[in-house]
Amino acid sequence: MAGRREWLGLVVLALPTFVVAIDLFVLLLAVPNLATDLAAGANQQLWITDIYGFLLAGFLITMGTLGDRIGRRKLLMIGGACFAVASIVCAYSTSAEMLIIARAALGIAGATLMPSTLALIATMFRNPKQMGTAFGVWAGTFTLGAVLGPVIGGLLLDAFWWGSVFLLGVPLIILMLILGPKLLPEFRNPQAGRLDPTSVVLSLLALLPVIYGIKELARHGWDDFPVVSLVVGLIFGVVFVRRQQKLSDPLLDIGLFGNRTIGTSLGGQLSYSMVGGGFMMFMLLYFQLVEGMSAVQAGLAMVPGMVAAAIGFQVAPKLANRFRPAYVIAIGLVGTAAAMTLMTQFDSGAGSAVLIVGFAIFSFCGAPMAGLGTNLVVASAPQEKAGSAGSLAQISNEFGGTLGIAILGTIGAAVYRANLDLPSGVPADAAAAADDSLAGATSAAAELPEHVSTAVIGSAQSAFTTGVHAVATIGAVLLALMSVVVATRLRHVPPFGQAAAEPAGDTADAD
Repeated sequence: MAGRREWLGLVVLALPTFVVAIDLFVLLLAVPNLATDLAAGANQQLWITDIYGFLLAGFLITMGTLGDRIGRRKLLMIGGACFAVASIVCAYSTSAEMLIIARAALGIAGATLMPSTLALIATMFRNPKQMGTAFGVWAGTFTLGAVLGPVIGGLLLDAFWWGSVFLLGVPLIILMLILGPKLLPEFRNPQAGRLDPTSVVLSLLALLPVIYGIKELARHGWDDFPVVSLVVGLIFGVVFVRRQQKLSDPLLDIGLFGNRTIGTSLGGQLSYSMVGGGFMMFMLLYFQLVEGMSAVQAGLAMVPGMVAAAIGFQVAPKLANRFRPAYVIAIGLVGTAAAMTLMTQFDSGAGSAVLIVGFAIFSFCGAPMAGLGTNLVVASAPQEKAGSAGSLAQISNEFGGTLGIAILGTIGAAVYRANLDLPSGVPADAAAAADDSLAGATSAAAELPEHVSTAVIGSAQSAFTTGVHAVATIGAVLLALMSVVVATRLRHVPPFGQAAAEPAGDTADAD
């Protein structure tokens, strides 16, 4: 049973979790200011925004297994120190190029934090009931960072310069560096071999082109270069998998996917984050382009959903102590499908209340899939591979959100174009802009006579709403199907409380 030291250690692990969540969401507020101060062009702004997420996702597999080999606490401390230094460099960057490089370093350092944190939780809390609670706290902390990040960032930008948003997490990381060695155990796999450099390179050559290709397809639609990038990444992915199957001590144990609990949980997390990521994009566009909200106001409109998720993360482990996790997660997924169904009932003239309430229901009901799913992935892996399992859980969420924006975004855009009915007399260039997107329609309408402008905007908003309905319908069907998969394939997992009453396996020794 975990004692006082372990629970205090969990507070320490919450610090980097909170910081990573803040850093993922706060930069978007600072982009206009830093772009002006650093004279950053549109392409440089995209790299400043994207390079962190690219490299964080790309290095997750490497850092997950590296922690298993050299020590999870050790890697967390090294990564935390590098993260703090890179944050300071970001804050005081004097050129766009310098900021891009610093953000790249920040992404690599950030990749060390989440797998190490998840693996250490699995090491510290071997009692299933306590582990479920600990993972709920971890997930709630991440959500809290997502909620408070934009709010605190907005206050800092009002009072200080754009670099202040990068300094927000530095004191928390320093506190982690001070308390970590005292409260966190060390764990490493004593039988682990040397890290295979070829596998590291192959993993990057697989992940980075795929992530880039998906993001570019979502941003600009079908184009040759993103498609080629995607194909190249998939080819290297096949080469990477084949190499792992041949190595006696692989960078990533492909056998983890064969574990029914791990494979099903990863599939559920991918589906949930895919629907959530894609629909959040449409919500933010609706808030800004239809409701006329600013970026900050649109972010605040998402806060009820984030708060609902944070509550759900605390409730889910308590339910899983009494009932089988499969049924808790499956019922939650049915709730998310119901929320998506509710989203199909709003129209562009009814305001944003339905979306805000629907997203809150979606987030609360989806918390078991996100929180308990991560728990099941890490807890089901051998203790010496918990870091690798943690990296897989993170990658599943990263890819899910990216895929959702790309696939659901493409579907929504196609439905929008199919349902756009422009009035006669609209100039060809304005019609082309309106056909491209709702943003294009809004911009083009500003240059047209009032009666034509009103008709163009009305048609575009109606077509966009139809696109949202289509995406919500697809999301509802996908999540309903996944609820059946989870209920059947994970029903062998006992309630956490029942598992806790049974003899636990030996815990790996620390230090």
